[in-house]
Amino acid sequence: MENYTMEGRTYRYYGQDAPLYPFGYGLSYTTFHYRDLVLSPPVLPMCANLSVSVVLENTGLRDSEEVVQLYLRWEQSSVPVPRWQLVAFRRVAVLAGQETKLSFQVLAEQRAVWAQDWRLEPGSFTLFAGGQQPGQKMQAPSEVLSAQFSVTGAARPLSGC
Repeated sequence: MENYTMEGRTYRYYGQDAPLYPFGYGLSYTTFHYRDLVLSPPVLPMCANLSVSVVLENTGLRDSEEVVQLYLRWEQSSVPVPRWQLVAFRRVAVLAGQETKLSFQVLAEQRAVWAQDWRLEPGSFTLFAGGQQPGQKMQAPSEVLSAQFSVTGAARPLSGC
């Protein structure tokens, strides 16, 4: 083997081709609606964690569970990074017609990139929240919300935080 890159070899590095059965693939006996995705603060210092909240509503007629997934996308990076990266998920039971507000923390180390060592870099990021991966095509409807945030400061090794 001469080419050790992961490009085209794992779902994280497929480029424009989506995997046949991506993480979170499946059907449900009800429908869910996502709303009110809030990122706090929208501008982070380099070593800070991001607080995320989202409201999940069961709009169907049956009690059910949903796996809420958060994905992170780097808008610019000094090194190759995945199209998006799973940074949090939670299985939540929601009664029919009810809603719940979920809170997550996206840690600074989850934004780190490998460049001879784990480094944090400034820049713009997009966070996706929903019942599937961003851009996934499914027969069962599922929403994916997105919001942007930015990180300020000078790039530094993760160990410097």
